[in-house]
Amino acid sequence: MADPRTRYFRNLRRLRRSARRWSVFAGGFGGAAAVLVPLGGVSPVDACWAAAAGASTALAFWRWSDLRALTAQPPPPAPDPAIAAEQARLRIVASVERNPLGRAAVGGIRRQQALLALRGTAAADSWSRLDRASRTLAGLAPRLTGPGEPAQLEAAVAERSLRDLAYRVASVEKALRLAPADATLANSHRVLVEQLATGIVAYEGLVAAAANYVAEDGRAADEDPSVSRLTEASDLLRGVAAGLAELRRHADPAGSSGTSS
Repeated sequence: MADPRTRYFRNLRRLRRSARRWSVFAGGFGGAAAVLVPLGGVSPVDACWAAAAGASTALAFWRWSDLRALTAQPPPPAPDPAIAAEQARLRIVASVERNPLGRAAVGGIRRQQALLALRGTAAADSWSRLDRASRTLAGLAPRLTGPGEPAQLEAAVAERSLRDLAYRVASVEKALRLAPADATLANSHRVLVEQLATGIVAYEGLVAAAANYVAEDGRAADEDPSVSRLTEASDLLRGVAAGLAELRRHADPAGSSGTSS
């Protein structure tokens, strides 16, 4: 999406072109009506020329009025280069993510950036475990239907909370390196690490339960429907083949007796 300054000058150019175009139409239709009406008198064709001249003149007047109103407004200030660059980056990422392959590539890059930001901290291993578990759950998500659907929402909320907790652990740990003798800060860091570890274990347990649900849901029927359909088709073909063989046996004696006579 263009910034307000770009939209302002784009609308300005559009209105200027429109005003000039309708001015040309008004002049052309008006001149044709001024010449043709006196020559042949007023006829239906001349009325059309006059109507076109009047309509184009009115539209040209409105377009010039809109142009004057827009030029009376000061243009928006130029955007900050950093903000403009960030907006351009977001637009590029959004266009790439529309493609499934691009979405996967962007997701991989983001995971690597997060791992680099947390490398060397107590949250790095937990982040890797959470990332593996979330990707496993994403593969199971299309089959988590019915009673399993609410678990996906709970998992999404828990994942965001755990990722935020991992960043907090890393931030506190970096601050602790600057003040290693601060016992209060060290205790806070220890509590956060324990909370993160407990949350990761619970999230992995949720993923395991989701996998168990998918496995049991697939075993709900005694037999796979595709297998039963193949069995029925095979039985049907065997029955048809047996019927054709029976008809051939009944037809052979008649044929052999006719040959001997």
